[in-house]
Amino acid sequence: MDILKLAVLCAACLTPVALLRKKTPEQALLLTAAIVAVVLVQCLTVAAPLLEKLRALFSRAGVETAYAAVLLRILAAALVARFCADLCRDGGSQALAELRGRLAAYRSEKDRLLLQHGLSADDFKPSYTCPDCRDTGYAGGKRCHCFDQAAIDLVYTQSGLKEILKKENFDHFSFAYYSDSDVHPVTGLSSLAAAQNAVASCRLFIDTFALEFRNLYFYGDTGTGKTFLSNCVAKELMDLGYSVIYFTSFQLFDILSRGVFRRDRDAVDAHRNLFSCDLLIIDDLGTELTNTFTASQLFLCINERILRRKSTIISTNLGMDRLAELYSERVLSRISSSYTLLKLFGADIRILKRHRIQPE
Repeated sequence: MDILKLAVLCAACLTPVALLRKKTPEQALLLTAAIVAVVLVQCLTVAAPLLEKLRALFSRAGVETAYAAVLLRILAAALVARFCADLCRDGGSQALAELRGRLAAYRSEKDRLLLQHGLSADDFKPSYTCPDCRDTGYAGGKRCHCFDQAAIDLVYTQSGLKEILKKENFDHFSFAYYSDSDVHPVTGLSSLAAAQNAVASCRLFIDTFALEFRNLYFYGDTGTGKTFLSNCVAKELMDLGYSVIYFTSFQLFDILSRGVFRRDRDAVDAHRNLFSCDLLIIDDLGTELTNTFTASQLFLCINERILRRKSTIISTNLGMDRLAELYSERVLSRISSSYTLLKLFGADIRILKRHRIQPE
């Protein structure tokens, strides 16, 4: 594609050169020289990654890098000398035309040589971790999602979330720990049916994440998979390139307090990221020491994210009544109106796994 652009540039420049050549050959020559300089600079830019690949191929073939460098310099010098000679001979018009022909011939020869050695043009293309920004960190004049996630990973490596997600994901989720005979007296759903409903809601949350604003509130008995499902969602969205921050409630309110009372620089940055990340996960809400500060900060956090239409997942043992009692009616109102409420109940899966027991 870059070679084609250069060929088009050369062709486009032939017309003004030809017109000037009839009236003022000297100006035509100067214009041609300027065009040649631009083309040579572009050629060097395009050739840089190719030279690295050639060095690697020479190394694999057992050819000394010094010899390869000499050969490449000789080839470059020959091309430049030939081109300059042609430029001096006819003012550049014929030279530019011949250059296009030579570039096409070299491209064909390159393809033939690659095919002969079992290679393809793709072998010379860089392999990017993030194809959206080509590992520059910016796409379309804005910071790329990979840049944001890298910054979050740097700040929150202490959470160990990535290591946890290797074990806690949908590939390792099992309905075998949920009983079909344990029925909730109010909803009439069995433990298994409630888990299936929660998983379906998680899948919908993931599938529509880019299109619809949703939040999830997992609540219920201890050890019923609330945190596990939160991590399942986190892994799926992180794999899709979204920025995800995971905090236990204790970590969350510690960050918020340091940002408010001590103006800790790292805490202030983390405080800002809490409102801007694509997904915030608050785990084990209610296990921290609750007071008027935690109540006000929780409301600020969830309300601000709702206003920004940034999704949040909360997991807790707290039902609606206890939530209102600890954090205020305002918090209850925001959660009940803006979150999908998913109740999980049944036996403690951690205990079942420890004793290798599965419910009937």
